[in-house]
Formats: sequence, structure tokens, C-alpha cells
Amino acid sequence: MKNIIKTDKAPAAIGPYSQAVEVKGMIYTSGVIPVNPATGEIPERVEAQADQAFSNLRNLLEAAGAGMDQVVKTTVFIKEMKDFGVINEIYARYFPEPYPARSCVEVARLPKDVLLEIEAIAAK
Repeated sequence: MKNIIKTDKAPAAIGPYSQAVEVKGMIYTSGVIPVNPATGEIPERVEAQADQAFSNLRNLLEAAGAGMDQVVKTTVFIKEMKDFGVINEIYARYFPEPYPARSCVEVARLPKDVLLEIEAIAAK
């Protein structure tokens, strides 16, 4: 049985998908982008976008009854690989050691033309 996770403290789905799904104690998030859920605004700079995206992810996990310390795997999609270092610095503020496994890939384009998107798998 799957439990659908939904919160207004993270951006709403902009298509036919759920924000997150829990199955047998595992939480699978959809991609989370740096949209302020209260205003719909997107920060301009990559630092602010990373902070907003990781904050949104934390809020989504909390809605599922989990935290950033329970994340076992992330995938980070970035628009420009040159932003890798800056994104790493902000990522380290949100994820405690030992860090989750991670993939990071540069992509041609992301929804709403944001600079990064993150998805995660967490174990409750």
C-alpha cells in the first residue's frame, strides 16, 4: 500500500504526479524545485535557489514524518556544472554526516527554467 504525501510547504505538483510517495517505510520524492510555496516566486541567484529547493525538500520530508538525516539517496539536477561547488556548500548545510549517496547531473533545461532540482529517497 502506498501513502501519498502532500504539503503546502513545498511547491505543488505541476503535472500528473504526487509530491512524494511512501511505501513500506521508504519515502520517494518527486523533483523539488526552488519555488517559494507561499508566493510562487523563484529566487534569481543559484545560492538562493539551492537554499529554497533544499528547504522545500526538508518541508516535504517533514510532512512525511521524516527528516534530512533519514535521506539515503539524492539526485541533484543542475543547469550549469560551474555551480557545482556553490550547490555543494549549501547542500552540506542541510544534510548531516554521514551524507546520503548522491548523483549530480547537468541538464539542458529544468521546469520553470530553474537552476536546480533535487529528488530524494528517505528511510523512516
